[in-house]
Amino acid sequence: MGNITLGRYIPMDSVIHKADPRAKICAMLAFLIAVFFPAGWIGYGILFAAACTAIITAKLSFSFIWKAMKPMLMMLMFLFVINAFFLKTGTLLFEIGFFSLYSDAVFQTLYIAVRLLLMVMITTCLTATTKPLDMTLGIEDLLKPFAKIGVPAHEIAMLISIALRFIPDLIDETQRIIKAQESRGVDLKEGKLMEKIMAILSLIVPLFVSAFQRAEDLANAMEARGYAPGEPRTRYKILKMQARDYILLLIANLLLAAMIWLSFRS
Repeated sequence: MGNITLGRYIPMDSVIHKADPRAKICAMLAFLIAVFFPAGWIGYGILFAAACTAIITAKLSFSFIWKAMKPMLMMLMFLFVINAFFLKTGTLLFEIGFFSLYSDAVFQTLYIAVRLLLMVMITTCLTATTKPLDMTLGIEDLLKPFAKIGVPAHEIAMLISIALRFIPDLIDETQRIIKAQESRGVDLKEGKLMEKIMAILSLIVPLFVSAFQRAEDLANAMEARGYAPGEPRTRYKILKMQARDYILLLIANLLLAAMIWLSFRS
């Protein structure tokens, strides 16, 4: 659980940290759209270089990004097994008895793994360099045009911000409960399947109770401070785009245009 880094803000003094949250969110969306274009390995190499540049510029460590990727390794292994058994196209790599592995099964798994890695890198970079309050303001401003058709922009932005903020809190609470259970003799790693299921249930129940208690405390705190959904609100902090923000948007859109061109070329 400690490997999950999504939602954790890392305070640093970098250009990415100082950038407008609206520019970072739009740049992330452009990057994510670019990832889904079949631009080939050259295109993904360009996107990987751009993501690494953003991480270095934000002064984040690659070990921090790797922690966000580690929980997904099991899913990728399961995907590889499924592809190995059911995808029988391409060059035959080897055959053992009834099992045969083809090149398309390997390349398809690598293709998905690279896409997933790129998405994790850029989303983790966004959440690690943007304060939850700034994220709320940025999402709200981006959703404001949809308010004319009845979309509650502020409420949606608040929900997203709270959800991201609660991820590290729930992870810390889970680790605390695990340590408390282990001190009472509960072993979550050893034992038979039914024993592991019962041990996990002993973890889930107090976690849900704690999550609901945190939600109730947050609701009471917001109500005590006069928060009323749907009512007009003033802001202490006003977002203003600067030259670096427009440069960030330009780079992200150039990457998207390059991926579109490479996909049509291939």
